[in-house]
Amino acid sequence: MGGDRWLTFDCYGTIADWNTCMRQALEPVAGDHAAMLLTAYHQAELIFEAGPWRAYRDVLTDGLALAARRAGVPLPGPEAGALVAAWPTMTVFDDAGPALTALVEAGWRLAILTNCDDDLFATTAPRLPAAFDVVVTAEQVRSYKPDLGHFRRFAELTGATQANWIHVANSWVHDILPTARMGVRSIWVDRDLTGHPAKLAERRITAMRRLPDAVADVSVLPAWPS
Repeated sequence: MGGDRWLTFDCYGTIADWNTCMRQALEPVAGDHAAMLLTAYHQAELIFEAGPWRAYRDVLTDGLALAARRAGVPLPGPEAGALVAAWPTMTVFDDAGPALTALVEAGWRLAILTNCDDDLFATTAPRLPAAFDVVVTAEQVRSYKPDLGHFRRFAELTGATQANWIHVANSWVHDILPTARMGVRSIWVDRDLTGHPAKLAERRITAMRRLPDAVADVSVLPAWPS
């Protein structure tokens, strides 16, 4: 597999619509405060992911409880599981299917590097619009991106190097920053228009419809030295 051309993808936020699913899950719980609570959750998630290993479903539950306390949003105990309960309903972005199909037809092999548990990913996998040759979860590596565990495990499994590997993701913090540290070329699918500096990625796009062209452009750029 080391001689193949590889595209690795973050799944949630890049291919699957994490934010819409989670916001809709919080609306019955928090009403008009759902967006504020989700923003607080993002910070709480980073705190828990940086600490000792815990399953992602526990990060979702404990992170939401912490976010509610920080945001001053009442959250009855059972409602702390709202994000976990909503996970199987998550949909895939409409622009993902055509982009992934075009890339497979162009000869690229695809892999997923995701910050979730195996069983949670299994609820999303049937909806994915293309076959992925390798899947690396946080449960498998016992760490969360931006830690480098996912990336190192993928390289071990496939033999991929900077010369034949491009990473594609929405999260600047979890994905674009660590790939820059590793010298892996990347394409930032900035769906959330975060305002982070685009210079850490070889290309920045805001939707996956432009991904095949961006991959073609990045693939001819010299790889960073090992």
